[in-house]
Amino acid sequence: MAIDETSIDIAGEQIRITSPGKIMFPERGWSKLDVVNHFAACVDGALRGVGGRPTLLKRWPNGVGESPFFQKRAPESATDRVVVPFPSGRTAAYFVPRVPADVIWMAQLNCVDLNPWTSRAEHVERPDELRIDLDPTPEATFSDVRAVALAVREVLDTHDLEGFPKTSGSKGMHIYIRIQPRWTFPEVRTAALSIGRQVEEAIPHLATTAWWKEERHGVFIDYNQNARDHTIASAYSVRPTGWVSAPLTWDEVPDAELEDFPMVGYADRYERLGDLMENIDDTSHDITSLLELAEEQERFE
Repeated sequence: MAIDETSIDIAGEQIRITSPGKIMFPERGWSKLDVVNHFAACVDGALRGVGGRPTLLKRWPNGVGESPFFQKRAPESATDRVVVPFPSGRTAAYFVPRVPADVIWMAQLNCVDLNPWTSRAEHVERPDELRIDLDPTPEATFSDVRAVALAVREVLDTHDLEGFPKTSGSKGMHIYIRIQPRWTFPEVRTAALSIGRQVEEAIPHLATTAWWKEERHGVFIDYNQNARDHTIASAYSVRPTGWVSAPLTWDEVPDAELEDFPMVGYADRYERLGDLMENIDDTSHDITSLLELAEEQERFE
């Protein structure tokens, strides 16, 4: 007889898991309990990626073989919520994860990738995370993505900014920079574009910031992921590919492959290396130099 319910202990709290045997990854045979166990194994790192942030619930009730639905308004069972206004005049009470059990609660709701805002509930309109999303065009290779990531690092170094790279788990890579929550979403987006343009200038054959798809080549540096209400899969999320959005050391970037990080078995890497983004909150950077660079770039366009 199939087990319809089980529970898991997270930091001393019992979390109820319904339908643990439900197949979430039909091509791989991985179950809902497999997803839960993945997040349990790296729960501190996963919480660091979403903690305190309004989080979109991307739910896959029938597994990744079918379309998900997106839930901005968190259910009543959510432990913490923040009401966010929108230009339409409507509001949404987003879930705000605070403790390790909240990560497992999302997995119980059939979330396999976690999608937080770039700002926190305490200062919703002031992001504290700048995200560089490297999105390869169809003709680009993952080797191209890695090369662009390393070029991004060079630009960050010239501005005394520390970036934390990770695979996207889908096609590309992400690089996160903690920033002071002083600037608006449009300003942070402009700062990200200034990085992209500097990379594009350095390696024009590989990188592009072209907005229109038909004008792009190589790897698109998607600065628009810093716009208000935009989310991307956070660290330790699982993507429909079955691959984890895996934090990397910079030394790993030149040789990393997306398929190096399948969900089942990822716990071994986490146990061995811990959370490679553990120090991301140690420094909150000033992006004034990026905004000054953006003004320069505009003058010379």
